[in-house]
Amino acid sequence: MPQLPIAYVDIRFFAHATEDLEKVVEAVQNVLPSDNIEEMTFNRSNLQGHYGNPITLFEAKIKDKETIRALVENLSSNLSSLDKEELGREIGRCFEKGSLYLRLDKQAALHSKIRLVTSDPIRIRIRFGKSKIEDIIEICREIGMLT
Repeated sequence: MPQLPIAYVDIRFFAHATEDLEKVVEAVQNVLPSDNIEEMTFNRSNLQGHYGNPITLFEAKIKDKETIRALVENLSSNLSSLDKEELGREIGRCFEKGSLYLRLDKQAALHSKIRLVTSDPIRIRIRFGKSKIEDIIEICREIGMLT
């Protein structure tokens, strides 16, 4: 497979006070390619919610081309055909300035399933080297992320 025109991937997720930090991190690790987990470092920030509740923000930027390829292949092979169809229909809402934004279900990820969701997600931003939506759609079809 030729080099993917992806500059980097950002991963962000929150762990709320009511959640077990270790389980939230485990859920995210289940989404990541297993061969590359050790190489990833998440920066942690302690935040405060609207009512003073503690929230931990985790962030990582992946620039390594091999890790990016493994992550994208993992997403493409594990998204259901229904999620791929939904992403195809909604890609205009998930795309901005050369970036594709995906929101993955933390609860499903805990059980090693990759599913799109709208609330309390694992946020993934795939920053492409191209900026036209038509180019991104074609790339996503080629890598199997869209049907």
